[in-house]
Amino acid sequence: MTVSGTPSHLSAAERRALGRQARDRAPLEAQAGWQPPPGRPDPVGLLEAQNATREPDLVPVRHGRMMVSAFTFYRGSAAIMAADLATRRTARLDVQLCGDAHLSNFGVYASPERQLLFDLNDFDETLPGPFEFDVWRLAASFVIAARHNLFEPSDVREICLTVARSYREAMAEFAQQDTLDVWYARLSEAELRKGMKRARRSLVALDKDTKDTKSHQHPSAEHAGASIKAGEALLRKAHRRTNLQALAKLTEVVDGKQRIVSQPPVLIPRRELDQYYELDAADIDDVIRQFFARYRLTLSDSRRRLLDRYTIVDVARKVVGVGSVGTRAFVALLEGRDEKDPLFLQVKEATRSVLEAHLPASAYVDSGQRVVEGQHLLQSASDIFLGWSAGIETDRHYYWRQLRDMKGAAVVEAMVPAGMTFYAQICGWTLARAHARTGDPIAIAAYLGSKRRFDKAVAEFAERYADQNDHDYEAFLDAISSGRVEARAGV
Repeated sequence: MTVSGTPSHLSAAERRALGRQARDRAPLEAQAGWQPPPGRPDPVGLLEAQNATREPDLVPVRHGRMMVSAFTFYRGSAAIMAADLATRRTARLDVQLCGDAHLSNFGVYASPERQLLFDLNDFDETLPGPFEFDVWRLAASFVIAARHNLFEPSDVREICLTVARSYREAMAEFAQQDTLDVWYARLSEAELRKGMKRARRSLVALDKDTKDTKSHQHPSAEHAGASIKAGEALLRKAHRRTNLQALAKLTEVVDGKQRIVSQPPVLIPRRELDQYYELDAADIDDVIRQFFARYRLTLSDSRRRLLDRYTIVDVARKVVGVGSVGTRAFVALLEGRDEKDPLFLQVKEATRSVLEAHLPASAYVDSGQRVVEGQHLLQSASDIFLGWSAGIETDRHYYWRQLRDMKGAAVVEAMVPAGMTFYAQICGWTLARAHARTGDPIAIAAYLGSKRRFDKAVAEFAERYADQNDHDYEAFLDAISSGRVEARAGV
């Protein structure tokens, strides 16, 4: 069997047999339910352990972002769920995992051909492992988000069934396709727009079937128009998220030169970094040059020649995300032909995947390379400036990518049931496509089967795990109230 999990020397029939045999190890019913195992680690303790290598002044900011809701807590608690999933039975059909496949880690971005694509967009925890890990995390995230939005229980269940069904049906389709067809599959802006229109037509048809002369419009149909408009607004906004837009938002002109603005603690430019690191200005400039040179070497020759047309103008520490807050992250402003030709690169620290405490360690010693290679495997197309480098401290690793390249993410908290149902469908398809690229779609499809047993089992697990997340969230809030954990809200 190859590293990716695809036994290429076996026939399609033999691979299907392997998938069916996997049910002996983990019957589909084993996908259902959740009970905390005996001796389950303290969830707050797992979060505290992650803080040991994080920026001390940003740890309270991380906690402040996680305390906003059970949903934001879930976004930052991948380590807790990784420990929980390690106790569950799996089919042992491995893929390249995203490792943190919650619904906010999907979005749109520009391909190298300047086409807008929908795909996974966060790979900090990527690692080979059982395909179920990603499915379980994605499904539970939809339940938690839907409950946060105060959806009816029936809507919550339908959304969760949708993401599992979409994954299963997409995997069945990929199992029938040629290898290159699977590799080239992608969800483009045009396909997104077609999907939104199909969803709207289906909801309008549902409305006509369910309403009588005295009833109002079916709630799903009523909000279908709003959901379509929200999706179209997201796509329009993504087209505007360019380097020039970042230049206007993140920089100022002083003495005729562009520089990154100071907005501590979220954005701290190079000229102020000596307050946070034991380095003077000259040392910081030297570190930046070494750092950049190491990153440059990880690019292909053609990409290096393109990058060499730019020069670094300024650098700043930048706070990003929820779970990533406290790990070191920077943004670099580069200039091409003139000040109106900017390039913004984001530099993020890559720590060990939370899954490495429970699955075989990464084949890559450099965690930045682990992230980059995983992203190339999972995404249908990746950033041309994606690369990695070690930092000044040899035990810290980083990866580089463009900061804004027509990137856009759905506002989950503003979704209505119709919109979240459609979103569940495209996320399920996208995750299946990523797994089909790196695992064995024939074996996985055979394991999942053609009926709804898998869908129902995943939905049952997701609802019960959402209850567990609520309990962990309350324990986290108690830790803040008692002073055990420090939190800084509103940043």
